[in-house]
Amino acid sequence: MLTDFAADIQRMSTGGFVVVSVIVGIVVLVAFQAIWRNWSRARLIEDTPTARIRSAPQGYVELEGEARLLPGPPIVAPLTGRRCVWYRYRIEHEEHTYDSKGHSRSHWRTVDSGTSEGLFELDDTTGRCVIDPDGAEVHPDDKDVWRGHSRWPSAGPPRRRGGLRFTAGDYRYTEERLLPGPLYAVGWFESIRTADGELKDATAALLRHWKQDQAGLLARFDANGDGHIDAGEWERARDAAQRRAIQERAHKAAEPAVNLLRRPASSAQAFILSAHPQDRLSRRYRRRALGGLAATFVGVIVLAFLLASRFSGQL
Repeated sequence: MLTDFAADIQRMSTGGFVVVSVIVGIVVLVAFQAIWRNWSRARLIEDTPTARIRSAPQGYVELEGEARLLPGPPIVAPLTGRRCVWYRYRIEHEEHTYDSKGHSRSHWRTVDSGTSEGLFELDDTTGRCVIDPDGAEVHPDDKDVWRGHSRWPSAGPPRRRGGLRFTAGDYRYTEERLLPGPLYAVGWFESIRTADGELKDATAALLRHWKQDQAGLLARFDANGDGHIDAGEWERARDAAQRRAIQERAHKAAEPAVNLLRRPASSAQAFILSAHPQDRLSRRYRRRALGGLAATFVGVIVLAFLLASRFSGQL
């Protein structure tokens, strides 16, 4: 069989051989990259100490706690209507193509997809931290896949019967969710005070607010009683607004900071959110790294065989 395959390679056109070789080479490069990417993430999880929110340093940290919704409108997964802290969904349509012999082949084409960008919080009993999931590599533990006959599902997934879910239709719906509960997170941690604003902007905003009440403004700053605010009186109003803004800033500076975990500025630092515990997530990355190693090994052998078969008769 290998002899026949080698003969086919020798008879292949130059253009066809180049295309096949490039495809195999790309597969090798992607698989090799997967080794480094997944192995580095496994080592990151295993080597990074878990910080506590109350004493977490500013910068790149690892946290563990309970994911919770913030006050306000809840985050609702669009396909199932379930409440969660994060979701990702995809809607695909089954399409058919026919070759010259009339044989049908089907494939799935994505027609709609989306990812939640809503904020939620992490609580580790020592403090709370707001999570901005934008750009995160998320590992949820709640997932539904079912089929239907319309582009948007008219109902959620049917109940399982005997551990199986029977659905039909030319549309396939996939929805993944992070539910309130245990959460592992690695990202950029920073504490932001609510009073972090420019004094000049705060003063101008306060003056605009006072100008909306002309009667009150005249009563406070029209010293000569002529019915309008002259330059000197407006300067006193500005000084009063500035003092008020300073007082408000001093009060807010005493308030606790808001902790935020977000995507690091450097692409070399991973941003990971996972419903799975550290050890399980680390094992998953190690398995993926081993899979990349196996794919790289096979790809190199195939590429070497292609080159040897192609040029063996020319040596």
